[in-house]
Amino acid sequence: MTTQQGVGVGKGATLSELYQTSRHILLKTKQDLSLLESSNDSSPDLSTSIRTNLSHVQTLCKDMDSLYRSVASKPQRDLWKRKVEQIAEEADSQREGLDRYFQRRQKRMQEAQERAELLNRANGESSHVMRIFDEEAQAMQSARNSSRMLEEATATGTAILAKYSEQRDRLKGAQRKALDVLNTLGLSNTILRVIERRNRVDQRIKYAGMILTFIIVVAFLRWVR
Repeated sequence: MTTQQGVGVGKGATLSELYQTSRHILLKTKQDLSLLESSNDSSPDLSTSIRTNLSHVQTLCKDMDSLYRSVASKPQRDLWKRKVEQIAEEADSQREGLDRYFQRRQKRMQEAQERAELLNRANGESSHVMRIFDEEAQAMQSARNSSRMLEEATATGTAILAKYSEQRDRLKGAQRKALDVLNTLGLSNTILRVIERRNRVDQRIKYAGMILTFIIVVAFLRWVR
């Protein structure tokens, strides 16, 4: 890791010495800045060293500005003015480069955070969708079970009604045979009317039984649903 450039300049340094020191520091900070960007080194020590060295160059530029103004020769003074301005511009350029690096780094960190949050939301939504699918599957299974129970109840009711119908046919046949026998024996009309009344009572009992069976089947189906 690159540390702060330890270049000391005495108070009695010449303009040329200050200039060489400034160029040497800028060369070093340029290398450190390239290392910082290429290696994506986020160490605060390296970035602090760059910023400190650039501040040192700024101080040296102020010292050089005071010295070149005292140069007697105007051509030499103009020459040194341009050199000092170039040093100051280079320092400003490197400082802007360092600021851009921190901006890019901040942007990458923000994008990484947004991606992490998006991924967390996506995982949460995926879990929610899976829960919905599980609930739908359970509902479908429950519906299938209810449908199967309904079919079984319907089949049971149909079998009961068929049994009653079969018994009704048997009763009718038995009644007809009984009437034939009674007619053959010559029983009175009174006895025949008694038999007919009993037949009507049996019919009512039969229908009442069928209605009761139907009510039981309907109540069972509603309970299943």
